[in-house]
Amino acid sequence: MAKIGRFKNDAAREEYLRTYRELEKLWPVPSELLDVPTSFGMTKVRKSGAGQGVPIVLMHSMGGNSLMWSHVIEDFARDHVVYAPEMVGTPGLSVQTAPIDETKFGTWLGDVLDGLGVDRVHLVGYSQGAWSAMAVATTQQARLASLNVVEPSGTLTKIKWSLLWMMIRVGARPTDKNLRAMNARLNPGVTLTDAEFAGVKAALGYSPTIGYPKMFTDERLATITTPTLVLLGSESLVVDAPLAERRLRENLPICEVEIFPGAGHGVFYEIPRQVTARILEFTRRYESTEARYAE
Repeated sequence: MAKIGRFKNDAAREEYLRTYRELEKLWPVPSELLDVPTSFGMTKVRKSGAGQGVPIVLMHSMGGNSLMWSHVIEDFARDHVVYAPEMVGTPGLSVQTAPIDETKFGTWLGDVLDGLGVDRVHLVGYSQGAWSAMAVATTQQARLASLNVVEPSGTLTKIKWSLLWMMIRVGARPTDKNLRAMNARLNPGVTLTDAEFAGVKAALGYSPTIGYPKMFTDERLATITTPTLVLLGSESLVVDAPLAERRLRENLPICEVEIFPGAGHGVFYEIPRQVTARILEFTRRYESTEARYAE
């Protein structure tokens, strides 16, 4: 039987929609929610901002959706059209109708861009969304002006067994106490609001089917020819920053790596202004096709 992501029951779906609506009230800029048909089901895409430059696409993390970018969308949307799709097969408003795995992420995003009428984009991904973005970059080089990944989980270095074991235990017994403890360990210094925590809990009512990040071999990394920016936290429990940097510099033709001192996996929330500023500075240098080869 085909693996199709879905809510576990109607009650779980209604609770998710309730928390979604509450979080949507906090979106700080005008936005439009679009329905984009793809080979894998109807994909919801949140569109914000305006501008004549290459649009930005934001790929959300595990258990997240388009609303996870509310704390940085004002910066991204100031001079760009920004699209925040909700990945099929994960919690959100998209509806999956066909199986998908990382070998098909590029096809899915290509369908999304075709539906939006967009040729090229700057792709930004965080955590599990960084894995999705990297997978896209192995097959959709012509559609990407730049690739920007923050703390890519499980793709460049192995996640520690102690952390995996904690995640398994919390998944088996997702009490409020356990969920908050896991967040505190993964993202030190980042405290979820009541609305955000309610959204995290509600996402557990969905059975995802896209799988989990897999390590990229050196050969697969070398297929990413798009100009790439990778941002890491020096204290991350998810990525071994020095090893990740070494692998990236050895295998990607155009790649910049920055490791933020004292930051953990939640770097996008710990120092959001620094992270978005670094991404926007990088994307400005790769607005044109010619800029890809300037270095």
